Amino acid sequence: MISKNHSNRKAYNWLAYNCNDKLLHKCSHLYKGVLYDLGCGESPYKQFFLKYVDEYIAVDWADSFHDTKADIIADLNAPLPIESEVADTIVSLSVLEHLCEPQTMLNEAFRILKRGGVVVLQAPWQWWIHEAPYDFFRYTPYGLTYLFKKAGFVDVLVEPQNGFFTMWLLKFNYFTSRFIRGPKPLRWLIRTAVTPFWHLSQIIAPLLDSLDHNWIAETSGYLVTARKP
Repeated sequence: MISKNHSNRKAYNWLAYNCNDKLLHKCSHLYKGVLYDLGCGESPYKQFFLKYVDEYIAVDWADSFHDTKADIIADLNAPLPIESEVADTIVSLSVLEHLCEPQTMLNEAFRILKRGGVVVLQAPWQWWIHEAPYDFFRYTPYGLTYLFKKAGFVDVLVEPQNGFFTMWLLKFNYFTSRFIRGPKPLRWLIRTAVTPFWHLSQIIAPLLDSLDHNWIAETSGYLVTARKP
């Protein structure tokens, strides 16, 4: 795992973070110069990105659900208080679904990027509603491509994070985790019963994904890379 922040990695969902980590590693050749993390939250990947870039600048709003480690406080639904063409790289991970004005954020990302700069963005597709009521959209590959091209980006590449089985089993694990409630002994009993399934399912799911020959159709989310010409 490339992040030292394990607070969100639970017995039922560590595979979701491993999928993110794998794709972020794959994009390591794209990180350079000054990197802006739009919607940084707790900045869990800061140390990872600093292996590749000269400077990491975290951006998020003041009312985040997370213990925000932002260097710049800003609403990503509005114009950003950042000069134009100052970023070499922009990353935004699990943020776009929480924006009521996603096109504004992508337009602003384009504006603050230098020419030739790259954006790396992750967004969910088949995933449960989270951080309600600030969860507005889910995006198909076609919707993501449209939004990025409308903002002015070129070389837009949308990649699935995983296949059907990883997506489905992770959703099932999240669903069953919500049944762990009640008195402490009962919670312990339920967790003890389901934890072996959670663990085994997350080992088997990537193997079963080899049976799915069209990952992009049913996946938990997508990673997008694009360039400012």
